[in-house]
Amino acid sequence: MKKIVSFTLVLASLMLAAFMLSACRGGERELTVMTHDSFAASEAVIQAFETQYDVKVKFLSAGDTGAALNKAILSKDTPLADVFYGVDNTFLSRALDEGIFQAYDSPLLAKIPAGFQLDAQNRALPVDYGDVCLNYDKVYFTEKGILTPQSLEDLLKPEYKGLLVVENPATSSPGLAFLLATIGHFGADGYLDFWKGLRANEVRVVDGWETAYNTEFSAFGGTRPIVVSYSSSPPFEVIYSDPPVSEPSTGVVTADGTCFRQIEFVGILKGTKHRDLAEKWVDFMLSKQFQEDMPLQMYVFPVNGEAQLSDQFVKFLAEPANPAVVAPGEIAENREKWVQAWMETVLR
Repeated sequence: MKKIVSFTLVLASLMLAAFMLSACRGGERELTVMTHDSFAASEAVIQAFETQYDVKVKFLSAGDTGAALNKAILSKDTPLADVFYGVDNTFLSRALDEGIFQAYDSPLLAKIPAGFQLDAQNRALPVDYGDVCLNYDKVYFTEKGILTPQSLEDLLKPEYKGLLVVENPATSSPGLAFLLATIGHFGADGYLDFWKGLRANEVRVVDGWETAYNTEFSAFGGTRPIVVSYSSSPPFEVIYSDPPVSEPSTGVVTADGTCFRQIEFVGILKGTKHRDLAEKWVDFMLSKQFQEDMPLQMYVFPVNGEAQLSDQFVKFLAEPANPAVVAPGEIAENREKWVQAWMETVLR
């Protein structure tokens, strides 16, 4: 009897010790990744990372890119996460100026073209890119017998009155990208005249892409048949259609100067207590495995040159040959001024 009691006590002690060790490890092995609201990745891919490094990844959705960046900046002394993904080239200079990221020279950068690497100190590392363009509802224009817009100038015509929804550039990265497209196309001295015309033509402004595309866009039950979205949106109309369809119901305006190329970045936040795990996560986002999963999850293109796009994705793409260009230095110098002038013009 004494031996049984003794054995039971030893076994209980071992189980308690194992539980305490597991709990301790669990507390140490959690990585928090702050993202914008449009972040998505397949469960299998996330689980592969968690299994490989014995870690639980917690995702903190923090709004559209502008809102998420504001949260990261306001909390930089006591960061809400270990890693922040989703700041793009339209907001990049602000993130770097605020000093929210730690530098990290990922070995995976060797697989990424230099044109995507906009921070020489590698505080923000490129993950993906996409072209922000006007999307339109094919069914609407066919039923109404109206030609689809072919240029930015077309949006000022009477037949497009009340048809366009855009995102606020102060809170949305696609919204800011589209504002930059208008600046690249019309020039810093002419873009506000264009926006005055859009205001007179009853443009609708919403805070972010999710609302614009999934709520306001007529292809998904809204009332606006023209929306600022991505050139990669149409493939998803086919890939995720229920019931299945053979052609997308939406199209993209890709005329010269109507789109803007957006590059998204990931960075390790200063103050993280899990620097080693944060580095592994950054490497993972740049890896072929994550990069090939990403296009069918987030409407974006991989930057890793080894990643391959699926045939379905490529088939229905409409890539602009000549997107509008605004130099990163010019964006950094004038972004706040341009956005403020836009707000006074369009939201007054």
